[in-house]
Amino acid sequence: MAISVEREREIIRALEDFDTPSITNVLATYPAREDICMGLYHPWEGHWYTDQTLRAMYPELGRRCGYAVTCVVGMPDPNFKRLGWKDVFQAVAAAPGPVVMVMKQNFPEEIKKINGLVGGNMASAFKSLGVTAIMSDGPSRDIDELRPMGIQYMLTGATAGHGPFTIQAVNVPVEICGMHVCPGEMIHLDESGAVKFPRDKLEEVLERVTRLREEEEEKQRMLRSTSDPELLAKYMAGLYK
Repeated sequence: MAISVEREREIIRALEDFDTPSITNVLATYPAREDICMGLYHPWEGHWYTDQTLRAMYPELGRRCGYAVTCVVGMPDPNFKRLGWKDVFQAVAAAPGPVVMVMKQNFPEEIKKINGLVGGNMASAFKSLGVTAIMSDGPSRDIDELRPMGIQYMLTGATAGHGPFTIQAVNVPVEICGMHVCPGEMIHLDESGAVKFPRDKLEEVLERVTRLREEEEEKQRMLRSTSDPELLAKYMAGLYK
């Protein structure tokens, strides 16, 4: 049975109390652990979490969870001028908040690596619309300017400038640093990276990650209780099956 948006937001806030690796554990990391793991994706080939190229610009801001809104940005095309930032802003405004803004950079590699995509003005607009985090598979700029805004910034790096660019698509499936994202999916992120999962699994994810935390707290208590290699091996048994 569908739950209300208000309940979804309660769950989102609760999930921000857990780190992103714990979320991956209950989604797909240990498929043999049916009591904990939902098995939503193939653990290695499901394209459900980001690779090492994506990093958090503001680790001190902590974890974020929200609904994905996507867009594709690329080089200006004189034959295609149908979309603009207004379309992106309308998509964000139409989504339930909090929003994770997912921005695919569709540029030649020599351009992509020097494209500081989001600056202070754009981030201010996103902040007004309820964006809690911005993700991009390229660099951005204005790192110091954005920090006080409290928006988590997930990028491949930073660069100081950019040239002309345009909106090529809004709310379409995209790939960001190895993770395939569809509009409306949930994204959980922290300084370890980002993971996605279906919106209708929110309650189950919270239930399972809460159970996992209780199990791991007990497991780690046992591991801290001894320096005996045999006991340590016994306590670790089955952890990575």
